[in-house]
Amino acid sequence: MGAFDNLRINQPQRTPKHPTKSHVVKTTVNGKEKIIRFGEQGAKTNQSAEQRAAFKARHARNIAKGKSSAAYWADKVKWKA
Repeated sequence: MGAFDNLRINQPQRTPKHPTKSHVVKTTVNGKEKIIRFGEQGAKTNQSAEQRAAFKARHARNIAKGKSSAAYWADKVKWKA
């Protein structure tokens, strides 16, 4: 994996220099390590309960996929109450 060897499993980190994604996480899917980038760089998130509810409703199907989806990690990191 090279550049991602120092990432710990299931420990999201910010990526301030990435042009489009704000976070990265390394997880395991079916016994293999997978890098997932998530979150829009510079987006204003989690500012109100209505905004949080709208995100969760809009992405519910992808959040339910679990740790292998970017929506799961965005919900957990960027949209927690």
